[in-house]
Amino acid sequence: MSILSTIAQATSERVAEAKRLRPAREVRAAAEAAPALYHLGEHAFLRALQGPEMSFICEVKKASPSRGVIAQDFPYLEIAREYEEAGAEAISVLTEPRWFLGDPEYLAQISAEVSIPTMRKDFVVDEYMIYEAKLLGAAAVLLICEILSPAQVREYRLLAAELGMDALVEAHDEEMLEVAVQSGAEIIGVNNRNLKDFNVDVSRAGKLRERVPDGVVFVSESGVRNGDDVAGAHRSGANAILVGEALMLASDKEAKLAELRSGAVPPAPRA
Repeated sequence: MSILSTIAQATSERVAEAKRLRPAREVRAAAEAAPALYHLGEHAFLRALQGPEMSFICEVKKASPSRGVIAQDFPYLEIAREYEEAGAEAISVLTEPRWFLGDPEYLAQISAEVSIPTMRKDFVVDEYMIYEAKLLGAAAVLLICEILSPAQVREYRLLAAELGMDALVEAHDEEMLEVAVQSGAEIIGVNNRNLKDFNVDVSRAGKLRERVPDGVVFVSESGVRNGDDVAGAHRSGANAILVGEALMLASDKEAKLAELRSGAVPPAPRA
């Protein structure tokens, strides 16, 4: 069994326990009655990524299966504020507790603290997690095609939309990318990291870009380390970049984001 399958199975067990503590009908009713996300309004995540320049989704992440603990010291609210002050368009927050040491409470507090949209980064396997995300203040959820059926991808994307949220629909290969496209996704991401073996090919997103229809926001995810990587994604047509480890490991996150953003700026013409 791949690590992705293992995490998905563990997540199903986590959701079952959550439902035992708070029934699905109660969470659904609360989410449907909840107002628009703070001051951001509906579909704030999509709107944040639709600007003319490259957008950056900056990730708050304590650990990962491939690297272990990334940040021993983890002042997550301070990190989120740094991202916002540095000009991030959106913030991705890990809520998976076992392999990423995430916590839904991180998302709730960050969403209430910052004035830019947040995304719940988890392994969504049940609509319950989407209702939870709304109640935690998220403007978007991640949907990973590899762990969902095509019908679930479409159903969960539409549910998020009904709740005024957006879905970043993630694929890794041509087959899953077609699932994302057929779901009607307005935001599609290609993960440059193969979640089955953790190998990274930062050019993978660019190789698949032409398969994504015009008008869909295209996100290059994972493996971006420097301005050169961003420049490659920019040349291949990415509209946004999701970056985690490179920022989490940087002591000066504002300077690091500025370095990354410089890769998306065309060079000045020669005199």
